[in-house]
This record gives sequence, structure tokens and C-alpha cells, in this order.
Amino acid sequence: MKEVKEFQTESKELLNLMINSIYSNNEIFLRELISNASDAIDKYRYKALTSDGKIPLQDFGIDIKVNKKKRSITIADNGIGMNREELVENLGTIAKSGSKDFASRLKEAKEKQDLDIIGQFGVGFYSAFMVASKVEVLTKTIDEKGCLFISDGRESYTIEDAEKEQVGTEITIYLKKSTKEVDYDGFLEEYRIRNLVKKYSDYIRYPIRMLVKKKEQKLDKDGKPIEGKFEDKEVLETLNSMIPLWKKNKKEVTDEELNAFYKDKFNDYTDPFTSLFLKVDGKITYDALLFIPSHIPYNLYSENYEKGLQLYSKGIFIKDKCPELIPDYLKFVKGLVDSGDFSLNISREMLQQSPIMKKISDNIEKKIIDNLKGIKKNDFEKYISFWKNFGDHIKYGLYATYGTKKELLQDLLVFPSLNNDDKYISLNEYKENMGKKQKYIYYASGENLDAIKLLPQIEKYKKNGIDVLLLDQKIDEFAILMLREFDKVEFKSISDEAADEVSKEDQEKVEKLTNENKRLLDTLKESLSEKVDDVVISTKLVEAPVCLSTKDGLSLEMEKTLNEQPGMEQNVKAQKVLEINPNHALFEAFSAIQKEDEKVKKYASILYEEAMLLEGRNVTNKQEFVEKINDLMLTALKK
Repeated sequence: MKEVKEFQTESKELLNLMINSIYSNNEIFLRELISNASDAIDKYRYKALTSDGKIPLQDFGIDIKVNKKKRSITIADNGIGMNREELVENLGTIAKSGSKDFASRLKEAKEKQDLDIIGQFGVGFYSAFMVASKVEVLTKTIDEKGCLFISDGRESYTIEDAEKEQVGTEITIYLKKSTKEVDYDGFLEEYRIRNLVKKYSDYIRYPIRMLVKKKEQKLDKDGKPIEGKFEDKEVLETLNSMIPLWKKNKKEVTDEELNAFYKDKFNDYTDPFTSLFLKVDGKITYDALLFIPSHIPYNLYSENYEKGLQLYSKGIFIKDKCPELIPDYLKFVKGLVDSGDFSLNISREMLQQSPIMKKISDNIEKKIIDNLKGIKKNDFEKYISFWKNFGDHIKYGLYATYGTKKELLQDLLVFPSLNNDDKYISLNEYKENMGKKQKYIYYASGENLDAIKLLPQIEKYKKNGIDVLLLDQKIDEFAILMLREFDKVEFKSISDEAADEVSKEDQEKVEKLTNENKRLLDTLKESLSEKVDDVVISTKLVEAPVCLSTKDGLSLEMEKTLNEQPGMEQNVKAQKVLEINPNHALFEAFSAIQKEDEKVKKYASILYEEAMLLEGRNVTNKQEFVEKINDLMLTALKK
């Protein structure tokens, strides 16, 4: 009996919306139909296992058949099939989900099941109309006759009885005519189908098979190969690997397999720095494979770089880059996550916002950091190779989150240090090596290690054997600023005005010299008022005559970095303090002429520019500086 039925008005509207709006990529029709076929086999398998032998088990599979003359693609399965009523209910009424209803009934019955039913909305079938001018569905259940459903996806569909020998469903798509914009004929090519199955359905648990052409050596009448003679033969080939690597037992997967998987999956030419194999069971269940590259990805700092992990739902590829699964500071991490707990939207292409996503993301972040901590502890040299590539990202994680990730990330930090021959040292190691009377964790910043070691302030720390962390990256000080302290020990820049741990004797000496040279200090401060906020007697210096220190935590290096940022409306200025070494002959010379205000003012700028040069900065007014140096040399030479 043949019936012609019209889609309901709402169904027509939704069908049009789905075909033209919901799915952003027409190639996913094959993913959806293969997923539905897998669902149908799951249902049959479950019924067979619970039928006490009444329903036979069989070799399950999904077959793809291409007919280039008819311009058709058929996806056939030997799953549960549908009867006439189920065809009307599941295909004639959009968004009526057989899979969802089936799962609900199982849950209500509290029966234990081994099913991965991905069809939660019953609309995946209609993605076929993105590429099809007509779709035929030939299906048969265990106890019913075969039925044929035909529709062009517009106004109506027909259902009629039909002959079908085996249980299961065959969906045949008749492709639309190709246009300048869309090449529908491309879907008939073997390589295209191979690629789509590999991309979206490689890990469906049942074999996806297709007849493919292969060149084989011709045989003579006795079955022996004929040298140099070949012929094309069609061979049934399984296109998918079926069992995802991440679904296997971790003990069964070798490092070589993981490395090969990484290089193939993420187009890298080297083995990863490390890999993480995660299997999490509990309130939220997921599998993940995560990789840290052994080198910086070529486009990591490009505006076009997209962070994110690949997303699978029960082995079916959903999304290539899911940014919600990884924090920004770990954007270099590659990998994938597979879970049946994700809340997918109607097209399975986008994720609904849910607490599950956040919990998985937080757990993945912690697992990555724990793994890095383990490498740092057990193989420090290997860890340093990671740090040289991605250490700035860890520091960015501290800075960008305003220190909220301090407890998570601080143990990953390492820096070159003064007493460690520029080799990296952890904060914990620095603290363990501190002297009993040392109050602070000292650091110095600059453009590079050589420039930092030439800072005049560092001389005293060298002399006293006090270690100093050498911060040669622009983000270093900003990260330290967010930490504030480590294990109850405060960080202090050696360029900070209040950095010195001064003895009572030295303090009294400075106070005495300050009183004796008040006029000199005031004159210098007045003359340099546009350049510095104060001029003081220093307790920091050993050899150098002057240095620049800063107040309130903003160093000269931070000042420079902030002013280099695009969009800065006004210059950021650190509060500079010019410090003079009281043990240097230059101070004695200035002290001797402190009553000659004009003379002091004349050469005040030379002191400032000298301090800037010692800090590795440029002279602000080169012509003026040269003129005054020349004047000094002429005066000296005439004597």
C-alpha cells in the first residue's frame, strides 16, 4: 500500500531552516547518516543480547555504495530497521528522536546497557537534503515487511511496502546538480568519501566498507602472476580504524604509537615533547589525548592561530578547534577530548554552554600542569627545553589571571640566576639557598642577561654572594608582580629604592652624609626635576658612581614594556630616584663644589645620563651630553 503524506507546516519550516541554516558544512551529511546507521546497529545488538537467543547476532557493518551513472550514494546497515509507523514517526516528523526515546525507555527500566547512541534530536537524517534532490529509505525490521520512504525534502513524502531480504536500512541519496558554487559530483569520488569517513567517522565501532578500485597483477589460467600485467579490480575495503587510540587501555599503547598518532593527526614532523593519556570515569566521563609540541608551532603567534582541542562525542568527530577546552595560556597544547556527556546543539556542530565543559576544561588544565611538574622534578634538563619554548605562556597564565592561578603555576617557574652561572633555578631552590638573614627573593630585569649583569646595583649582591634572579623576558616582572611572594618570602627588585637590607652603621653613615650634603642633593633634584623624583645617597653601589632606582614597584623595564604597547594614550612613567655612591671620587668632587649651584646644575644632567647608560638605556639628549663631555675634557686638558 502506497501512501502520500505531507510534512506538517512546522516541519516544513524547520526542514527548510535545517537544510539552509543549521548545518554550516554540507559534507557532514555523511557523518550524520553513518552515525544513524551506527545507532541502528547498537539497537539491534542490544535486542539480540537480551532476547535469550531468539534474535540472532550477526557480523555488523555499514556499507557505502556509489553509482556514478545515477549520481547516487547509498549508506546501508544491518541494524534494527524501521516499520511503517516508525518511518512516519521518526522521518515524517522532524525532531522526533527514536534514539532519544529508546535511551529514555532503557533508563526507566534501569537496565544496564552498552550503547553509544549519539542521535539525541532525530534530525541528522535531514542533513542529507543539503546535497540531495531526492532521498530513498528502504528499511526492514525483524518482524515486519520492508518499507520504502521517498522524499525530495520539500512538501511531502511517500511510504509504501517494498521487498527487502535482510534486516536493516539503506538510505540512497540522489545528488543535486553541481553548480559554479557547489561541486556535488565530488561526493561521488572515492578519495572524497575516504577523506570524509577518516575525518568524521574513523572511530565508529563498526566497519564502514566500500568497494574500491585497486590494481592487481593479472594471473594466467594456472593462477600464476603474469609479469608486467595488471588489471583494475574492485575490492571491499574497510575505511575506518574503528577503535580510537584513546579508547584503548593505556598499557597497550606504546610511545611509538602515540608519537605516530600525534605527527599524523596534527601535521608535525617531530615527536611531541610529552603526551598525556587520560581516561576519567565518574560523574563526568571522558577520554583525552593531549600533546605538548617539542617546538614552537610556526603560526603560534599569528593572528590566525586558533587554539582549542579536537572534540569527539562517543568517537564521532564534532569540531576541530574547541577553545572552551583549554585556557589561553596553554594554547600551544594539541589534542582531543571524547565524551558522551557534552551538551550538543541540534546540528552537533556547536556546544551548548554547560558546567560539564568547564569541569572538563579545569581538569585537563590541572592534568597538564601536574604532568609538567612531574617532568620538572624528575628530568629538569628536559623540562628546561619545554620552558625555553613555552615558559612565557606559563608566566602569561599568572599575569592574565591576576595571580588567581598562583598556587597552580608558581612551582613551574624557573629563571636564570646570578650565582648559578645563568642556569635556570626554581623558586623553591632559590629559597632553600637563601642566607638566614636574607629577607627577600631578589631579582633584576633587563633586555638580556649581559645587560642585567652590568647593572651597577648588582655589584653589591655579587660582592656579598647573594643570589639574584635574572629576568630577561618582558613578561617576567609582570608575572612576579602577580605572585608578590613565594612561600611567605616577598619578591624585591634590586632596582627598588627600598631593596637594600642596610645595617644600622651604614644607615647612620648615610643620614650623616645626607645632612652634610643637603644643599648638593637639593640642587641636583631641582636641576633634574623633570627626569627624577628624588636624589639620594646610595647604600647599593660598590664601584659605579651612580644608579637609577624606582619607587612603587614600577621598574624602568616595565615602564619601557608598557610604553611599547600599541594604543597607549599617554606615556607611563616610573618614579625614578638618582642614587649617588658616597664612596666614589665623583661624589667627593661634587660635594666639594656644592655651594656653587650653577656649576652643580651644569653637570647634573651628566650624572643622570651616566646612570641611564649604566641601566642600558639611551641618552635622552645626545648633543647636549656630548657638548658637556667635551667641555669637561677641555677643562681637564688645559690644566
